[in-house]
Amino acid sequence: MNDDERTVLARRTVLGSALAGAGLLALGGTAAAARPRRVLIATNEPWGTYHVKPLLAEAARRGWQLTQLVPDRAGTAPDDPVPVATPDEAPRADLLVVTGAEEWPAECASRFRKLPLAASSLAYLNPREAERAKRLRPRLRAITASSPAEARPFAAYLGTHRKIRVVGSPQTDSLPQRAPEPGLVLVLTSVTHPDDTGSAAPGTELLLAAAERLQAAGKRILVGLHPREDPALWSRYEISDAPSLQASARAEAAIGIPGTVFPLIAAVGTPLVGCVDPALTVPEHLLAVCSSTIADPEPAVSAVDSAELPAAEVLADAVGPVGGSAARLLDVWARVSGR
Repeated sequence: MNDDERTVLARRTVLGSALAGAGLLALGGTAAAARPRRVLIATNEPWGTYHVKPLLAEAARRGWQLTQLVPDRAGTAPDDPVPVATPDEAPRADLLVVTGAEEWPAECASRFRKLPLAASSLAYLNPREAERAKRLRPRLRAITASSPAEARPFAAYLGTHRKIRVVGSPQTDSLPQRAPEPGLVLVLTSVTHPDDTGSAAPGTELLLAAAERLQAAGKRILVGLHPREDPALWSRYEISDAPSLQASARAEAAIGIPGTVFPLIAAVGTPLVGCVDPALTVPEHLLAVCSSTIADPEPAVSAVDSAELPAAEVLADAVGPVGGSAARLLDVWARVSGR
């Protein structure tokens, strides 16, 4: 075992310890086997089913029915594995889960006002109270987040001082084994243009210029596309067929616009460089897992070459408990549902 492998093993050991510390303590132990339940989910990105997809395997194991509420079916793909329904089509349910407090989740909460309500952070949110949060707060039976670090901005976003239950990220339930390929750099995009599903994150021009410098320096570029990014912008490079988290196991380092996947990639053992546009607002815990950040493409090569993983305690705070996260999340939903 070399030094890098020992470092990754040590960090995963710390993350495994966080499972007992942050996860089970927050939940008060493992929940009893849950009866099958029907759950409606409304996200800040109305057609963004990619946040719900990691929950499908655990839901199927329990015999649960998860349905994401969408304004219409125009924004969904026919082969999307996540079941969707408009509010008029929605099946009878035991619980409504919102992943934020923007217009669509708030509208769904009003529409299904008789259902128990929970809030679960499945993607990062900035620590500013949402305009519609006060309409949701009195009804919330439970609030969850993937990690202690994610819970802090989620609490501010919801405008609450209530306890937030730390359950881990379902995406870490199957972390890939890292096997870096020499010279390979993973470029992590965000969304260049806003659409009906969600907003955009500034920084694409910076990231494109950084990728050019990395390629000119002899690096192999593999692009991990955000699900809503325009692939045409990155057509000159190899675009990963696998999700960014899985692709990160192949890379010596990753560089990109900081997003929800950043702590998870660090948990795999791949160091990160953040591209930070002046117009971009990023929660501190996403910046904390970066080896460094750049606001200009010039230092991209040196930043990638010197990239290191964060300290173990920083990583544990940002990632939360690893393994069994989807089960812990559904345990919380079971406890507060209407059955």
